[in-house]
Amino acid sequence: MKLKISIKYLLFYIITFIVVIAGDLLTKEIINTQMQLGSSYEIIPGFFNFTNVHNTGAAWGLLSGHIELFLFVALLAGGVIIYYFVRSKPEEQLLRFGLVLVFAGMLGNVYDRAVFQYVRDFIDFIILGYDFPIFNIADMGVVIGMFCIIAEVGIGEYKQWKFNQLNS
Repeated sequence: MKLKISIKYLLFYIITFIVVIAGDLLTKEIINTQMQLGSSYEIIPGFFNFTNVHNTGAAWGLLSGHIELFLFVALLAGGVIIYYFVRSKPEEQLLRFGLVLVFAGMLGNVYDRAVFQYVRDFIDFIILGYDFPIFNIADMGVVIGMFCIIAEVGIGEYKQWKFNQLNS
């Protein structure tokens, strides 16, 4: 099991990883030093705010206070991500990109949980009257990464289906 990757793509993945981690930690630090906990700053009225909150749980505050569980799951997930990245085929660039985004996002939130015992969230959208759960750049990395992974799997399934159709 040897990783086959060009230098061009390796650099792209490393830069992506650094940008997500640095962007996440830097924006969290700026928000937490410039805004009081619980305060909001309106960016686009009725649609987009920065709201400084601390989340001890997962999305929507689920499993609040179970830091050890989150760290353990992150450790397992990190191992799975590395395993699939190494085992991925060179042509599965969308899968690799998604895995890098998920890994970087996961580490951004793991850092918060390990250092602060909570995750610093601040991106707050209100769409059609619904106030979405507040999130951060690490969360965006995880979600966008998962979409990339799902898309790559879907593309692979479609290619296999098409191949089977042509050869049956």
